[in-house]
Amino acid sequence: MRNIKQPGTPIVERIQWVEARGRAFSFTLQAGLPLLEAARRGFEAEGFAAGVLRFGRGALGPFAYVMPALSKTGENAAFYSETYRPGGLTRTKLGSMTLGMRDGEPFFHCHGLWTEADGKAGGGHMMPDETIVAEPFEVEAFGLDGAMFTAEPDPETNFKLFGPVAVARTDARTTSRAFALRLRPNQDFAGSLEEFCRAHGIARARVHGGVGSTIGARFTHGGVTEPFATELAITAGAIASGPAGTLEAALDVALIDYTGGIAEGRLIRGDNPVLMTMELVLEVLG
Repeated sequence: MRNIKQPGTPIVERIQWVEARGRAFSFTLQAGLPLLEAARRGFEAEGFAAGVLRFGRGALGPFAYVMPALSKTGENAAFYSETYRPGGLTRTKLGSMTLGMRDGEPFFHCHGLWTEADGKAGGGHMMPDETIVAEPFEVEAFGLDGAMFTAEPDPETNFKLFGPVAVARTDARTTSRAFALRLRPNQDFAGSLEEFCRAHGIARARVHGGVGSTIGARFTHGGVTEPFATELAITAGAIASGPAGTLEAALDVALIDYTGGIAEGRLIRGDNPVLMTMELVLEVLG
């Protein structure tokens, strides 16, 4: 399996996880607000301080983002590009967000694909402090009670990354058992989720949110992304029994690589290792 050497020593626990309770809901992002504040208000209205969401078509402007890039210093296995600020309205195609805390304040990690005002197709990592909701649009969310995604220094990758930590339960209305997860580098995306579910007695689960990166990508439709540094959003995901009775993860994703290549499709099980991180929530269905 493909492997990228990280600057730090691998941490023994390859999946950082917290069991929690949660609930799926939808809400509309309010126009005129920073994307971070609009998302925070939507979760707060449902009694949650953290969670994940996905969205389809929407409008952003002003808008700022970065793409994956090669590291210029060697202090990281890959890095970010300069910040791009396209003019006019940017129309999103899809996106996935993790909402949590960084330095004691609300923060998000959000990847997506979009079309800029001049018709250019793009994608990457949205900047929370420079991206404004231009028109109201609906998102599908999953709120967490008992877990919080918190940005902390990660010695393995030499980045400050979101990972789940346990927090006190509140009186938020929940419906489901859930696990907040962060997958560490150089493990197969699907395989690690399948093994996690087996270890925790989970027969069926739905993936909510999903933000991270893989080492290139191999798709079931035959497509291949060769450039190793990507920014990826999960568009749909589930773990269930396959034809042979074993657990199988079906993971549909969209990504952009550091050369600007865009790809979408279902990842091949066993051939898509994590590059830096993968954050998501598993809702237990059985």
